[in-house]
Amino acid sequence: MANAEKVAAVAELTERFKDSSGAVLTEYRGLTVAQLAELRRSLGDHATFAVVKNTLTKIAVTDAGLGDELSSLLVGPSAIAFVDGDVVEAAKGLRDFARAHPLLVIKGGVLDGKAMTPSEITKLADLEPREVLLAKLAGAMKASLAGAAATFNALPVQMAQIAEALRAKRAEAEGGAPEASAPETSAAEASAAEASAPGADAAEAGAPDAQAAAGDGDEG
Repeated sequence: MANAEKVAAVAELTERFKDSSGAVLTEYRGLTVAQLAELRRSLGDHATFAVVKNTLTKIAVTDAGLGDELSSLLVGPSAIAFVDGDVVEAAKGLRDFARAHPLLVIKGGVLDGKAMTPSEITKLADLEPREVLLAKLAGAMKASLAGAAATFNALPVQMAQIAEALRAKRAEAEGGAPEASAPETSAAEASAAEASAPGADAAEAGAPDAQAAAGDGDEG
């Protein structure tokens, strides 16, 4: 490979590492061309699979700021799955292919710039796809919003019940006050009735007649 071609290859690999959401390094020793083509098809739109030269890739990972994470993995025949779509689906594709073709060995990788071991990549493959997780999250949010809406809808009813209870309590308190003061009112009315009784009026009316009779007796 000419020097210009090497420079272009390193630049391309560097961009792939920078632009991809993740990269998984594998060893493909013993796999046929047909099997590698099958692996590429199984990854679909989630990742691209490329055989690389270790010397050039070491320069690329260093330029991409991933030398500490990936340089030690670049030994033996190396191929890299650059993840462009769902990382979970890409991990599933690699795991399932490796189970069917043990010659494919997952050596490790990076996800969002963080190093991942082969066991961590396998655990990632055990997760549910992104679409399923988003659907579950949307369902949980919908249920939460429905619960909040039901609570808000119940508030006016509860407030009305509280207001009615307060009104009934106030009415009960106000209705009991006249009954407690009723005896005093009756006594006052009784006194007023005695003062204005017909017998008293008659006694007052008869007083001048008695004085007049007494005067007549003095004159005789």
